[in-house]
Amino acid sequence: MTTSTSPLDRRLLERLAGAVRGELVAPGDPDYDEARRVYNAMHDKRPALVVRAVDAGDVTATVDFARDEGLALAVRGGGHGVPGHGTCDGGVVLDLGRMRGIRVDPDARRARVGGGCTWADVDRATHPFGLATTGGIVSTTGVGGLTTGGGMGHLSRRCGLACDNLVAVDLVTADGALLTCTDERDADLMWAVRGGGGNFGVVTSFSYRLHPVAHVLGGPTFYPLDADVLRRYRELIAESDERLGALLVVGLGPPVPFLPERWHGRPVCGVVTCWSGPEDEDDRVRDRIASLGPVLGRHLERMPYPVINTLFDELVPAGLFHYWKGAFAQGLPDGVLDAFVEYGATTPSIPSVTVVFPVDGACHRVGRRDTAFSYRDADFSIALSPTMTTREDCEAQKDWVRGFHGAIAPHAMEGGYVNFMDGDDQDRVRANYRDNHTRLTRLKRRHDPGNLFRLNHNIVP
Repeated sequence: MTTSTSPLDRRLLERLAGAVRGELVAPGDPDYDEARRVYNAMHDKRPALVVRAVDAGDVTATVDFARDEGLALAVRGGGHGVPGHGTCDGGVVLDLGRMRGIRVDPDARRARVGGGCTWADVDRATHPFGLATTGGIVSTTGVGGLTTGGGMGHLSRRCGLACDNLVAVDLVTADGALLTCTDERDADLMWAVRGGGGNFGVVTSFSYRLHPVAHVLGGPTFYPLDADVLRRYRELIAESDERLGALLVVGLGPPVPFLPERWHGRPVCGVVTCWSGPEDEDDRVRDRIASLGPVLGRHLERMPYPVINTLFDELVPAGLFHYWKGAFAQGLPDGVLDAFVEYGATTPSIPSVTVVFPVDGACHRVGRRDTAFSYRDADFSIALSPTMTTREDCEAQKDWVRGFHGAIAPHAMEGGYVNFMDGDDQDRVRANYRDNHTRLTRLKRRHDPGNLFRLNHNIVP
């Protein structure tokens, strides 16, 4: 390891190197630029050190090091966090990307998942047993950030949020202790990590409840961008079996073979279906989805469940420039649909897809105080983002998304989903947790009084 250009004292680095089995990467090392890179290219930061941990011991040593030396600590799982909290300037990045072991117990329907795993890792490990759990809709997303923020996906209506399927975590706290948290042991921390983000420590492994889902009827159907289609979608969710996952997308037609070329780049809306019910009902589901409006094109087929979590991967690869806003809504009021039509027509790029996640069904069967994630009375979670190929273009489109969010806000709930919040949304943290914020603050004061874990949507102790 080259340390001559590192702002950290060589003796400090040597001390840490003696305590970890993983790799230390400092400025001047050949792979430093790769090690500091995150998914959202808006964040081009230069940490003093990146620790590529391989086990919980490495995590504990790194947490102790950052705390004792008074250094900022960024914790990175998949690195997808839009605000760039997985990196920092001048501090330490704890990269969990090599902690990707998974053990599946098919009889108990449980999976123990390393803190650096992506949802692709989880899907590949569980699918051979005909099992799955709620995960992200982009397969390269890390399990850690998505789960600790709540965790929405194609199976949310049937199986609940990712955090609802969390039965245990191994957690390294700010004092360097490694705790196994369950509903019976360190239950307050278990409650907090189910939606409280990275405020309470580093999760080195997650244990998930699995469900019998092997193959689904899945894929997108596109329609012209029209308020009538959006209203019919709203009715679809209100009346449908919970085994129907159906994300609403609003944006510009993508260049896919099943969508006529004249619609490429033109305003459209679509439904990404995930029917996990019996195959003999597929035709009924296809007909119901087609009834929402004039079908411009569709690719709705039986597929292994892991495949549906890859459908957005090519649309939003790493290295693009993002700026996000999020909102919760009850029932998708007409004012929200009007905003979709108005702002959807001026979507700035094909990757700038507005995505609406239904969070009813099983998500509503958990009380708003049962987990840190409190929006159990929301029916939909809305993600807005200009996604561009240059920093300048993304900066130029921030007013578009702020206007879009402002048009939705009078018809939406006060807070939003923490995983859809950008770095300038810190003033919304209290609203994001509602009346759970007081309990979270009390727990933060107890377990991280120095706010070591502050590079997140921070709950200030």
